[in-house]
Amino acid sequence: MAQTNRRRTSRRTIYTTLRRMVLTLELPPGAALSENELAASLGVSRTPVRESLILLAQEGLVQVFPKIGSFVSRVDPAQVADAQFLREAVELASLDDLPAELDAGLVAELRENLERQRRAELGIEEFFALDEAFHQGLLRLSGHGSAWTTVAAAKGHLDRARRLGLHETAPPVFTDQHGEILDAVLAGDTASARAAMRTHLRAVFHDIESIRAHSPELFATDSTSVPVRRNVVVWE
Repeated sequence: MAQTNRRRTSRRTIYTTLRRMVLTLELPPGAALSENELAASLGVSRTPVRESLILLAQEGLVQVFPKIGSFVSRVDPAQVADAQFLREAVELASLDDLPAELDAGLVAELRENLERQRRAELGIEEFFALDEAFHQGLLRLSGHGSAWTTVAAAKGHLDRARRLGLHETAPPVFTDQHGEILDAVLAGDTASARAAMRTHLRAVFHDIESIRAHSPELFATDSTSVPVRRNVVVWE
């Protein structure tokens, strides 16, 4: 029993690690995946790596081509759009469900989050984490914080597109949009908050088109085509 539990823990740890590497673009879209190399770098056997790649393939984040190999999936604009649809529906609905008296502690957290977003030395991953916390905080403000788990589980392709977008649109632009949303919420202006949120969440579509213009190899066009190794862009 103990050995079985350790194996499950190992697989979960490897899966979580590999998923993070895919979402943060450490393993970029189209990258070839070697079970041997991944196992060696992570200090584990091939079995948990293989099992983790299967789970990631079920999420659409990895593609396995028999007799060819495994690759990180290219960003699929259709899946981005689906995740964006879900996220927008949840977040806009939460703005309609805000209580008349907002939780002062949560408001203070959101204000502090915004201040941290404005730090000049902030890196992309630091900003991304604050961005996630800000949106989750708004859901908590409406009493629906647990809905974030469902949203987060569905937005793997969307999160990669958003991270790519941060190379096109500087974080301060999104921070200003966050400020506009929060100001409208605190003023009790739901209509303005919804409009600002909708514009903010849909910015990813503009970024995708901009990125595709210079790096089309990062995006899926045919689910059966094998990624070309030489065209993979590494994001630093």
